Amino acid sequence: MKQSGLLIQHDVVAYETAWELQKTFVEERMQDLRPDTLLLLEHSPVFTLGRSTKSEHWGGDEMSLRAHGCSVYHVERGGSVTYHGPGQLVGYPILQLHRYCPGPRVYIRLLEDVILRTLSEWGIQGRRIATFPGVWVGDHQPAKIASVGVRIMRGVTMHGFSLNVTVDTTPFGWIVPCGIEGCVVTSMAAWLGRPVDMAEVRQRVAAIFAEVFDIEWDQVLAGIDARASPSRRGSDLIESQ
Repeated sequence: MKQSGLLIQHDVVAYETAWELQKTFVEERMQDLRPDTLLLLEHSPVFTLGRSTKSEHWGGDEMSLRAHGCSVYHVERGGSVTYHGPGQLVGYPILQLHRYCPGPRVYIRLLEDVILRTLSEWGIQGRRIATFPGVWVGDHQPAKIASVGVRIMRGVTMHGFSLNVTVDTTPFGWIVPCGIEGCVVTSMAAWLGRPVDMAEVRQRVAAIFAEVFDIEWDQVLAGIDARASPSRRGSDLIESQ
């Protein structure tokens, strides 16, 4: 039997807004006040530093990154530093993990499966590289096209994945992406050498996510102001940071 879920889609959202919203959603999910939820959106320019970030991965100087017009946040997800910006599709699943898989390693592979299947529909052959979560393209000099970084709190997932669709990859050159020395970053548009429609990619990611996780979007909302499902409304409180 398929699980029922809520899909919320938005265009560009400030990172802090989405981060605080995730915290609210996670708390609501823990209390069974909302269904399993997937947020699909883009971010205004921001660097996020995960739990394994070292100073040499980003220079240790927030001011130098902010000087480029980017926000900087230290967050609780796994992994090192990465960049988010317009043209990159970000997915934040808020799920009761035990409903879908036995643990975080399998969960990460399922998220990678969503990305791999999406890329294949655009004729892009993505692949995994052992020990490095995410999805890569190319054989001789692989380039990273998608990242995965998650946190699981009392059995509920937060953070998630990012797929480079049309994003300007220049800011990745200011850091050591994901803490991987020599990491080259690309996008779907750059790899294909032609424009890619973000709305179409977002639609396919939502559909493929539903297939991979055997979930049915019985509610689809546009805009993050709709913070709770109509049928299971939770608290509207957003924690201050």
